[in-house]
Amino acid sequence: MDKFIELSPAKINLFLKFVSKRPDNYFNIRSGVTLINLFDKINVIQKSSFGIFYVGRFAPVNNLYDDCILNKLFKLFEIKKPNMRFIIEKNIPVQAGLGSASTNAAAMFRLLEKLNIFKINNFKDAKVLGSDVPLFLNQKDCLIRGIGEKITNKKYPKYFFLLVKPNSNCSTKKMYSLITNNHIDYNLINENTAINEFDIENDFEKIVGKINAEVVNILNYLNNLENVKFSRMTGSGSCCYAAFDSKYAAEKAQKKINQRFPQYWNFIAENNLLN
Repeated sequence: MDKFIELSPAKINLFLKFVSKRPDNYFNIRSGVTLINLFDKINVIQKSSFGIFYVGRFAPVNNLYDDCILNKLFKLFEIKKPNMRFIIEKNIPVQAGLGSASTNAAAMFRLLEKLNIFKINNFKDAKVLGSDVPLFLNQKDCLIRGIGEKITNKKYPKYFFLLVKPNSNCSTKKMYSLITNNHIDYNLINENTAINEFDIENDFEKIVGKINAEVVNILNYLNNLENVKFSRMTGSGSCCYAAFDSKYAAEKAQKKINQRFPQYWNFIAENNLLN
């Protein structure tokens, strides 16, 4: 085919707990992840030369990233660059906790396998690009542990999520750098592969509340919406969400969000559609 498309889904962290600090200064975490129907799209066009370009609302200036995860992928895995143009339509906000870059890397791996160019045999090898890349390669809702390399497939309830992202971003690297021992209160007795009563909340909210007033204001508003089941920040932020049992309830809440925060991006997504 001269042209085809690979979908690249976003994720939501239903909970995220800091478990312990590792000797290498990384952190072991525990998080429930569900995939949603918010997609970036990678368009592949046969061309005489290789190229990677980003377009869409959340594309970078000049359609290129200085630190492009897809260029890293080709370099780190020593993949010969094909005579193709990859155009990534960015519908997922960046630095939002939705897995924007990592899901693009996983989608590229899938494309390269379909094109008979390269196949990654062990998903864990992909964590060199980012800790979330293996879970996007797994393509199933899951419980992740360690630094993202321990993946256990899980079934989560059906929800309709109202996503709200402020104008500010959250750098994953910066957010992790702000974790202190005071933020870690997880009981290691509960660290197993079963979902338990301690699997609630997002520990990054303890940190972001001190540095990002926009996120705090959004969470406070979402918490008080009618029929909301729970509301949280996803990943290391800055995107927040409210979960509902019905699309109608989510759409009703979206009208209020549009009135209260007209300057912020929002989107209604649902899970349990991809696996």
